[in-house]
Amino acid sequence: MSMSRPLKWLVGVVAALVLLIVAALIAVPFLVDTPRVQTLIASNASAALGRPVKFRSMSISILPLPAVALHGLEIAEDPQFGTEPFLRLDTGKVRLRLLPLLSGRVELGDITLIKPIITVIQSADGRMNISTLGAGSRSSEPKTSERAPRGGAGGAGAALASKVSIDNGTVTYVSHAKGGATSQYRIEDLDLTLTGGGPQLGFKSGFNVKPGNLAVKVSDGQVALNSGKTLTEAPLRGVVTIDGKDIHDLVKTAMGPTPAFGGALKGKLTLAGTVGAPAVSGDIEVDKPSVTQTQPACHDPKERTLTLGTLTLNAGYRDQLLSARPLTTSLANGTITGQLSLSLAPGMHAQISDLGIKAAPLEKVLVDYLCEGYAITGPLDLTGGVSFSAQDLWHTLSGPGTLKIGPGKVVGQQALALLSNIVRIGGAVSALLNADVPNLGQSPLDYESITGTYQITNGVMTTRDLLYTSRPMKIAVAGSYGFATRNMDLDVTISHGRGDLKAKVTGNASSPSIRVNPSTILRDVDRGKVQEGLGELLKKIK
Repeated sequence: MSMSRPLKWLVGVVAALVLLIVAALIAVPFLVDTPRVQTLIASNASAALGRPVKFRSMSISILPLPAVALHGLEIAEDPQFGTEPFLRLDTGKVRLRLLPLLSGRVELGDITLIKPIITVIQSADGRMNISTLGAGSRSSEPKTSERAPRGGAGGAGAALASKVSIDNGTVTYVSHAKGGATSQYRIEDLDLTLTGGGPQLGFKSGFNVKPGNLAVKVSDGQVALNSGKTLTEAPLRGVVTIDGKDIHDLVKTAMGPTPAFGGALKGKLTLAGTVGAPAVSGDIEVDKPSVTQTQPACHDPKERTLTLGTLTLNAGYRDQLLSARPLTTSLANGTITGQLSLSLAPGMHAQISDLGIKAAPLEKVLVDYLCEGYAITGPLDLTGGVSFSAQDLWHTLSGPGTLKIGPGKVVGQQALALLSNIVRIGGAVSALLNADVPNLGQSPLDYESITGTYQITNGVMTTRDLLYTSRPMKIAVAGSYGFATRNMDLDVTISHGRGDLKAKVTGNASSPSIRVNPSTILRDVDRGKVQEGLGELLKKIK
């Protein structure tokens, strides 16, 4: 059957259009005045960003769609933050819209930045170098008489791109703190797509934060631009998911190499705030959070690790402040809850309020991790609060608390030696009176409970009512102990079936000084002779 005349006509029209388009594409390099396009792109970009924009060269391709490739592109830095370029990249591609091009006008289509290197700087006073992006766009916009003429080959009527993409970019974030401290993170493998135009931009992104290899994805992103405000003031919204196999390197950069923290991090957060001060909120989970540190007091291996149960935080972040309300985790069969506020500014100040610990086994911390000479075992119940600087824990630790421990054992050798020495001195006195003082050896001591309240101020704990209770005796402790210095100033009273034995314990915990008060044992004995005998005994015991 022969082809009908209308169909032949249609095929002819299509063929003619194809040939026209092909011819037009072939003619693109001739239609586009390269120097004029180069000037157009550089001036428009400079005006929009408020920063000088330059590139080494450009080339034009026609397939699959007409496009301009910019080579050696640089966007200048704000002079207040340095002289190195804010952005550098080898190649940036700008697609040209075909229909306007055929009529002799150049309009920009999609823009793709391939492997850009971007530096974001935050000064000690909180200002960021991106805050001035676009700030000069209004003042630097060319006057009407200076604009390239519309129409004709290479005409300058250019519209803003409807889509901007970053492919495999790298962003270095440098934060300068007061006092000269500097922290630095890198965002690698950055893929970012901006779409839309006018006051509302949509975006989605994916990247890795290093050190730490934390994978971050942003979806459903929106930026609301306002011509009267800077880019950093533009409101944000979106959904952020985070996934980190191990937080070790991420925390190390912020807090230093020791102690070392570990754990796998996941979260889904809602993005808010502004470009310059983003805020997020949502649920974060750390699987098997751990802390590892070399403990000189331990037998081999000296490097010890304490691992908690899954840490969950209903978290929020804004203006360098991370909050978790609540925070929950566990230690063996015990539970730990609280309300956390952590400043990520230098010093890393943390505060935990409404702290609640229930049935947490102390031996996991005092025996297995710290190898503490004054270690005890048993379940801990505690309520209170605590604050500290993560970079100087023992000198800054502060907060009140109420505790109950037990039943358990006193197992630390220094604690056992201290009690034994007190009793030995008391036994020397009681021998003069034929009195009865408990006989303590170096074996673990069973107890029913330890109760009391305390107040910690800048690393020094003070208590007035700490009470150790066991079947043969009770031990009351009042005084102070320094976590950093390990210095103690304690009044100790051992109460047993036939009386009390009181002692003053001072000095360093590694070698305390013990002074027994024999007043509750002595009745009609010459105190001078007893004190002389005690002096000789103390020399042997210390």
